[in-house]
Amino acid sequence: CGARGRIQYRLGAGLVFGRLSVAESESAAMSGEVTPLQRATKLAYEEIFGVIDALAMPHLVRVWNFLPDINGESHGSERYWQFNSARQDGFIACGRAIAGAVPAACGVGSPLGMPLVIYFLASATAPTIIENPRQVSAYHYPPAYSPRSPTFSRACVVDFPNGRMLFISGTASILGHATVHVGDAAAQTRETLRNIEALLGTANRGATALAPFTMADLCYKAYVRHAADQALIEHELHAAVGNGAQALYLHADLCRQDLLVEIEATGCYFANGRS
Repeated sequence: CGARGRIQYRLGAGLVFGRLSVAESESAAMSGEVTPLQRATKLAYEEIFGVIDALAMPHLVRVWNFLPDINGESHGSERYWQFNSARQDGFIACGRAIAGAVPAACGVGSPLGMPLVIYFLASATAPTIIENPRQVSAYHYPPAYSPRSPTFSRACVVDFPNGRMLFISGTASILGHATVHVGDAAAQTRETLRNIEALLGTANRGATALAPFTMADLCYKAYVRHAADQALIEHELHAAVGNGAQALYLHADLCRQDLLVEIEATGCYFANGRS
């Protein structure tokens, strides 16, 4: 265990897991168009990269971003757009790519007044980045969704001498770059699961002698915009994965106002078995 600046972390087995929070009140607005959220976001990513470099775990693998009032507007723009802009700035300032070799991630809402909270995993070895053939890569989205594109990959795999870990980003009912099945939580869930299945197909093409992942092997986390939709979403997930599906449901706003559900997934297996 350790701490550096705002970051607390645990280190071992070729990975580091860490978390930090930054209150926007710590970041008074700068001159020009930089907002308190942008300053907080850029600062957070600069601290993350500083820690993982110092720990010789330089490859950011998976990031969970919890952004207060994600769909709200301030300083003339949507807060999620501000976050995307500042996240890119943080990557660029630390000499990281903003397309291609970028981490799997999610960005969901938290209540207004909460700090920006980020959890992350980083590795000593570079992950294999996976994109979805059914979707435009997020870092190539057109400006209609955010003037500066989100900096994340659809999924990644981390290989170890005796196994591998799969991290699937927050995935939604998006084909190409457009939201589909607007207003229909059940249909959005089915489309989301088809996207996860497509990512599995790509990930499994690089499988080792160990068996490939199946949908039933994964642990799921579903972010649900409207609590009343949970039963529908849970029904669709169990119909696709099986009644033994390992799933957690959380109430959260999502990065697009027309998205009703976002699902992430994680899997790992080693020579002595899966978990």
